[in-house]
Amino acid sequence: MKGKTALITGGASGIGYAIAESLAKAGANFVISDLDPAAGEAALSRLQAIGPAGAFVAGDVSSPQDTRRMVDASVAKFGRLDILVNNAGLQFVSPVVEFPEERWNQLIGVILTGTFLCTKYALPHMIQQNWGRVINIASLHGKVASPFKAAYISAKHGVIGFTKVVALEMAQHHITCNAICPAYVRTPLVEKQIQDQAKRHGISPDDVVAKIMLEPAAIRRLLEPEEVAAMALYLCSDAASGVTGTALDIDLGWTAH
Repeated sequence: MKGKTALITGGASGIGYAIAESLAKAGANFVISDLDPAAGEAALSRLQAIGPAGAFVAGDVSSPQDTRRMVDASVAKFGRLDILVNNAGLQFVSPVVEFPEERWNQLIGVILTGTFLCTKYALPHMIQQNWGRVINIASLHGKVASPFKAAYISAKHGVIGFTKVVALEMAQHHITCNAICPAYVRTPLVEKQIQDQAKRHGISPDDVVAKIMLEPAAIRRLLEPEEVAAMALYLCSDAASGVTGTALDIDLGWTAH
């Protein structure tokens, strides 16, 4: 990874931060983006202690102007862009008949449109250097459904379809595009879901994890962000040059049924 530059969206915490840390430890320069400037600057400070050069760019991935600025800032600082990790996301839970239209548009905008925009603006730089890696953080819910998550599940299914299209279009340029589909990961987003579910059902957070979130899984635990980061690092490596258009599961045996 030494000498390569990675842009990671939603990089201030959770999976995005773990991937940025993993790439930094492997010697890559990195740019993290996030909506929260304070969190982003704090994350950058921690990551820069590892060694490689890094930067933070605040922005909204659902905005064409912001996504172009993120990509341009990465290239301006490091002279190249080799790796894009589309990780930014959010969640909202509601029955379909009560789902607010603005929330639907927000989730689709960040998760699916944001993935499209960042990829669209990053690819020309990868094509120019005839090498690149696009990694989309999808979800187990990009393959299976759960109730009350219509927008999230629709967006993640779309991310997997988009991944396949980019893989087919970019293969001639030695650019791979893959999705990672984890089960529930111990992130601030999931921790908030656990607390909300515990209040709603009147049960303990541990029971939410075991009896609601992970009931279909073979391995009854949350994933750690570092487990997702390890797969992302592999997909960035030359060893994975033949892996493209895939949606790789880290699902604790969920889909083995």
